[in-house]
Amino acid sequence: MYLQPTTTYGSLIPGSEYIRSLVRQGTISSAALARLRWIDPYSRLGNARLTCRHFDISPQTFYRWKRRFDRLDLTTLEDGSHRPLHPRSPQTPPAVVERILALRQRYPRWGKDKIAVLVRREGLTVSTSTVGRVMKRLRERGVLVEPLNVRLAKLSRQRRHKPRYALRKPKGYPIDAPGDLVQVDTLQIRFREGRIRFQFSARDAITRWDCGRAYHRATSFAAAMFLDYMEKKFPFAIRAIQIDGGSEFKRHFEEACRRRSIRLFVIPPRSPKLQGYVERSNRTSREEFYEVEDIEPLIEAHNRQLEEWNRVYNYVRPHQALKYLTPAEFYERWLKEHKTKRH
Repeated sequence: MYLQPTTTYGSLIPGSEYIRSLVRQGTISSAALARLRWIDPYSRLGNARLTCRHFDISPQTFYRWKRRFDRLDLTTLEDGSHRPLHPRSPQTPPAVVERILALRQRYPRWGKDKIAVLVRREGLTVSTSTVGRVMKRLRERGVLVEPLNVRLAKLSRQRRHKPRYALRKPKGYPIDAPGDLVQVDTLQIRFREGRIRFQFSARDAITRWDCGRAYHRATSFAAAMFLDYMEKKFPFAIRAIQIDGGSEFKRHFEEACRRRSIRLFVIPPRSPKLQGYVERSNRTSREEFYEVEDIEPLIEAHNRQLEEWNRVYNYVRPHQALKYLTPAEFYERWLKEHKTKRH
């Protein structure tokens, strides 16, 4: 026998509407609300064992909270403090505390490690962790206060983060036409002799049109240059770009997108699945280009090879996701269909 789920916070607990308002306002915690749901069926049925089996809790736990529960004071269902009733008093001798305070006031920028060395030089036995605990207690009591110029220096060094141009993609953002969303990513290329290059890759979400170019370094300036290259190679206007959180897509790249009024979306950390189109583009480039071709040592020749590969991909290679059309064929068919719809 199992309990039927209850839709109220307690038919026999008075003021259920008031309880709902407390939950909405955050006056009681979710843990207290869960315990209140234990009390509700027990108040109706009076069967503690059945309540425990339904909510998968031990009888000891249920009876402990039942004894605490006061129907007129829901805070009795909140977790109490686990602080010991009689905490242990500090055992550091007063003379050591005084020397730590004096040395820290004399050298206000020195931490516990340096202060501990100075205290031990005076013949006092003390550990670094003890010095740290003493300094913490002195700060909490307001005895150890940093000088005004130190506090001002810390405030002046606080970095003021400029809001990023890149934002999270809004929920329900429409992707209906070529250029509505182009995903951009970097692919690291390692050569046998130890050289490393970086390929910036871009793929359109609708037509699967690809574009790639190699650079010596993955910097924001290189990313801005790649944006210029993308605008030349894509046969349609780019209205929005999606990137990951890499530093190469900040500063110069963000500024270049802002000047062009191209919307810039950044995915959450550790979410490569949201970049599935360009991630698949990187895999295809590895398997069908870098694992097949002998890449030229000079980057100019390397990019000429990439241009030829992009041409083959966009105009020759059938794409399974496009029902074995090439991106160029798919885009041409899309233009014809939407031209007909407009007329």
